[in-house]
Amino acid sequence: MKIAMIILECLVSVALIGVVMFQSGNEAGMGALTGNSETYMGKNKAATLEKKLAFATKILAVVWLVLALVLNFF
Repeated sequence: MKIAMIILECLVSVALIGVVMFQSGNEAGMGALTGNSETYMGKNKAATLEKKLAFATKILAVVWLVLALVLNFF
């Protein structure tokens, strides 16, 4: 049981790292200075993807925290 939880925690850790790496930085506003501003539709598409990635990050972080606490007490 404990080995399965350790493997699950490792998988959640890798998934969390992957989701965080897919998120873009806060440099999106600099495109207007160089003329690379996105269209309205492109911004909405990116915003929904960013919202999904942010939600996935929160869920994975909570799962990782719960697994870490459970593994600590058992």
